[in-house]
Amino acid sequence: MNWFSYVPPLLEGAWVTVQLTLYSSVLGLIFAFAFGLGKLSSHWAIKSVSIAFIEIFRGTSLLVQLFWLYFALPVLGDYMGIDLRLPAVVAGTLALSLNIGAYGAEVVRGAIQAVPPTQLEAALALDFTPRQTLWRISIPQAIPEMMPSFGNLAVQNLKDTALVSLISLGDLVFRAEQIRNFTQDSTTIYSLLLFMYFGMALVLTAAIKLLERYVSRWRQGEL
Repeated sequence: MNWFSYVPPLLEGAWVTVQLTLYSSVLGLIFAFAFGLGKLSSHWAIKSVSIAFIEIFRGTSLLVQLFWLYFALPVLGDYMGIDLRLPAVVAGTLALSLNIGAYGAEVVRGAIQAVPPTQLEAALALDFTPRQTLWRISIPQAIPEMMPSFGNLAVQNLKDTALVSLISLGDLVFRAEQIRNFTQDSTTIYSLLLFMYFGMALVLTAAIKLLERYVSRWRQGEL
């Protein structure tokens, strides 16, 4: 079987991988800001929930989280009389986004706490409220500091999408395994898989570099 014939189904799987990466990265970014800011909150309940979220999803395996959402959650729902079955794409996206969100939350917290105290003192002198200080002073200055770490997390998230093949979601790895089982051509299949992931990671890295440059110019007032 000619290796060119492997490409169309692999591209179909690659498109699923790209969508998973995009959806889970965006949702993970939302979780990161929500729980990163929550950890800095002065309200004990918000802070406690945020810390619990971060520690649980950083301290457990992504694979276990994925299996729990896809296999265990429906069983729990049956006991409660509620249908909690999630489609594979929803379970995969949710598991990836919760995991990357937990790591991203620490990036957000660290970047905001790294804002120079003099900036906060200036905001206080201008009679800014805590909310105004956060959104007008801290976050705009912290975002450029977050970008390199968020870039690394996005690339890691791309690679982690391979795990969704274990819940029969037709991503790149799932399609590759289907072809390998049919052809037994492991060397060609896994070589193509290697280069396709590498290519997607290069494109993602380049896009993040452009975004970093844009954010840097925005911070300097060039835009």
